Amino acid sequence: MRPGPKPLYGITMTPAERQARYRSSLAQAGPKPHCRKPIDRRSRPRRWRDAVTELLTLQDDYQMWLDALPESLMDSSTAEALRLVCDLDLSELESIEPPRGFGRD
Repeated sequence: MRPGPKPLYGITMTPAERQARYRSSLAQAGPKPHCRKPIDRRSRPRRWRDAVTELLTLQDDYQMWLDALPESLMDSSTAEALRLVCDLDLSELESIEPPRGFGRD
């Protein structure tokens, strides 16, 4: 016969006692949260259009930030980064229409 697990603290437990101890430890720990990433059910073309819209909105926000920057900060690295973002030409992205997929062209 195969020897069982070594007793905890020198006390031999029956399988029912081990199961009860296990279940009580689970009850004390509480439920484990199961976090799943929500499924994005939008089509790829829809996701593309939403991403382009978000980029254009962010670019407008950065332009407002640059316009509101005090004169003393116009030569700073922050202002330079804002200018680089604002100078990007995102108009080409708006005109791109991604393919719809196999058999739907």
